[in-house]
Amino acid sequence: MQYNGLLLSFPKEIKIFIAAFVVILSIGFFTGLLFVSQTSTTSPDGVVENYNGNEEDEDAEVMKFKKSEREMLTIVHTHILSMSFIFFLLGGLVWLTKLSKKIKLFLTVEPFLSILFTFGGIYFLWTGLLWMKYVVIFSGFLMTATFTVSSIVVLYQLTLKPTASK
Repeated sequence: MQYNGLLLSFPKEIKIFIAAFVVILSIGFFTGLLFVSQTSTTSPDGVVENYNGNEEDEDAEVMKFKKSEREMLTIVHTHILSMSFIFFLLGGLVWLTKLSKKIKLFLTVEPFLSILFTFGGIYFLWTGLLWMKYVVIFSGFLMTATFTVSSIVVLYQLTLKPTASK
């Protein structure tokens, strides 16, 4: 089956449908990142504080308490499931674009590794492995980068006209 560049041959109406999906998906994804920036989890110490609390810091502007096991399991469970669906759907669209297989493989498999490292790292950070804060930040950055690149590639290729078959 020839799927490389198949996205280019879709009818205009389906391209509009896919573009609307990717735009709304991106708004949801980046709104989540705005929430992360609001919770001060964009710095290594902020990540630790968000999950392990800051009760010992008497000068803290906002008092935060260590999350319960139930809260942690809910965060990890819901994010792993929902992010897996997000990257599965976006990855399916990436495989229909006209790109090299190696780039497609990276853009579609890496996010699943980042999901595990980010949310698994958050859980291990919560258990006391504080060095995981660096893994969480790096994998979160990589996940965001692959999402952004994948979305741009799909949206850009939706604007292209189909190439003539040889």
